[in-house]
Amino acid sequence: MNTFDASINQALITLKSGGIIVYPTDTVWGIGCDATNATSVERIYNIKQRSHKKSMIILMSSEDMLRLYVERPSELLLSEMKLSKAPTTAIFERATHLPSNLINEDGTIAIRIASDSFCRKLIEQLGRPIVSTSANVSGNPTPSLYNEIDDSILSKADYVVEYAREFLEMKNPSQIIRLNEHGKLERIR
Repeated sequence: MNTFDASINQALITLKSGGIIVYPTDTVWGIGCDATNATSVERIYNIKQRSHKKSMIILMSSEDMLRLYVERPSELLLSEMKLSKAPTTAIFERATHLPSNLINEDGTIAIRIASDSFCRKLIEQLGRPIVSTSANVSGNPTPSLYNEIDDSILSKADYVVEYAREFLEMKNPSQIIRLNEHGKLERIR
C-alpha cells in the first residue's frame, strides 16, 4: 500500500475513534478532528492553547456537504469560493449540526471546500467535515512544511500523517472572505 492510501486509512481509524490528527492540507499543515465531535474539538483548543473566542476552520469535501452544516448558505460566498484560484475560506451564518464549541458566538462558522486530493478523499470517506486549524500553538508561526511543526503539537496528536512529510513547496494560509453588514463581499485575509 502506498503512503497516500496508508495515511488515509490510519487517519480514518483515528478520526472515527475521536482522535486528533496532524495532516497536510491544501494550505498549511493542520491539526484536525471529526468536526462533529465536541470532545475532540475541545482537545484541539487545549493542544493549541487557543481561546474559544477564536473559532477554527472546517474542511468539507463538497458544496453538498457544506449545505448540510449551514442553513441557507450565501450563494455569493459559494460562487466566490468556486471561482477563486486560491484556497478560500468563507464565513457563513447559521451553522447547524455542529458542536457549540466549534460555532462562533454569533452563529457563524468558517468553511473551506478542500481542493487537494488527500483532504478531499479523507473527508469523503469519513462522511463528515474535519477541523482544519494550523498545527501550531496559538500565536506561534504557522507551519507550511512538516519539519516546521513544533514537537509539542506532534506529541499530543494521536496520529501524524506520513504522506507529504517530504514535500518542500511552501504554502500559505487560505484567504478568508465574508459578507459585511451591507451584504457586500469582504476579504478578511
